[in-house]
Amino acid sequence: MNKREDHFLKEVAGHIKSKEAKAFVTAELSFHLKKAKRFWQEKGFSDETAEEKAVEQMGSPVRLGQDLNKLHKPKVDWMLMTLLAAALGFGFLPIFALDYTEAFLLSKIIIVLLGIAVAIGIMLFDYRKIERLGWLFYIIGVVLLLVLRTFPTTMINGQSFIAFGAITIESLMALPFFFLAWASFFNNPKMKIWQIALLYIFSLYLFFSIPNLSTALIYTVMVFVMLWWSQFSKKNKLMMTVVSFVLIASVGLLFFFRTEEYQMQRLVGYLYPEEHADSAGYIYLRLQEVFSSAGWFGTTDGFRFIPSAHTDFVFATMTFYYGYAFAMVLVVVLSLFAVRMIMITKYMNSSFGKLLLVGSMTLFIVQFVYNIAMMLGLLPLTSISLPFISYGLMPTLFNAFLIGIVLSVYRRKSLVSGSVQY
Repeated sequence: MNKREDHFLKEVAGHIKSKEAKAFVTAELSFHLKKAKRFWQEKGFSDETAEEKAVEQMGSPVRLGQDLNKLHKPKVDWMLMTLLAAALGFGFLPIFALDYTEAFLLSKIIIVLLGIAVAIGIMLFDYRKIERLGWLFYIIGVVLLLVLRTFPTTMINGQSFIAFGAITIESLMALPFFFLAWASFFNNPKMKIWQIALLYIFSLYLFFSIPNLSTALIYTVMVFVMLWWSQFSKKNKLMMTVVSFVLIASVGLLFFFRTEEYQMQRLVGYLYPEEHADSAGYIYLRLQEVFSSAGWFGTTDGFRFIPSAHTDFVFATMTFYYGYAFAMVLVVVLSLFAVRMIMITKYMNSSFGKLLLVGSMTLFIVQFVYNIAMMLGLLPLTSISLPFISYGLMPTLFNAFLIGIVLSVYRRKSLVSGSVQY
């Protein structure tokens, strides 16, 4: 780099506060200066004169640095932060309604503080640094599932868990690693469709072998939504989608004929709750009773037993104790998360950033929609929590991680001029 150009870039960078923005602006200006210098060289000017003219074209370094500092200042999405605070605050209400303050209030406060710390920590981290680490994240996800499959410490309804005191590791914890892996794979033009297919089939097999069908469902939806936002042609996307769904349907039929008795009872209870009111259908009838007895502004019928009232069934608890009006407010707040994520994608030039946004949005929406749908009897009951509202450390950290990724991408939306080339 020549002295005149070096001095100009240092003077401009001196007015930019963000280290990330400073590096980005220096690289961009250096590129444009070299381009302008070549232009004047082609006009017949000497190297020194061409450099001087290129620098002069840029204008005042002070004014340019001040303008670029405003333009590339790291952004905080305060709307998303407000929604996060509101959702985490709503998560305390079931504890008060159920009078669980003595047992769960302190741990809930700790969980919320950890969730906020994770979201802010991920926001401050530059997501672009992990763009080429897809294989590492995929391997970590695979190893975690293999450990769960091979060395479970607890089995609940056939599902494998590893417990470390109050912390329980389940297959849901592998999703963040696979999510980051697929964002990298789908943004890599060197990846072939057959490689994508093999990686997906192998990882899906591991989810089924745990087994955890709810996590496998979330994972599958995430992969295919991200696939349709990837760099593959529409023909390849359609081919992989059709083939995969045929395969999944075939595997589903195989699992159906090998279904355990308790799993078949759950399915029959969902389809015919009245006929199985004394067994698997009881919970569906209980939920119908809870929702039918809830008023617009809270129940007047006293206590109702709700299983898993502060975890998976928390939406039923909120509706019963705080009413339909509050339930609608809760649905609106959680829906605004998805709306905001969709809006942010319009600002992104980075294909990797868009894939991260789409993946985060999908993982969040599937949990939110499925949880409420199963509470209303529209889908079978399974272990999917309501984001930020259900009690639990790992689900809260998982969703805080997703929001942190969105905040990280938004924070650097003006620091990306195009996709990174492999």
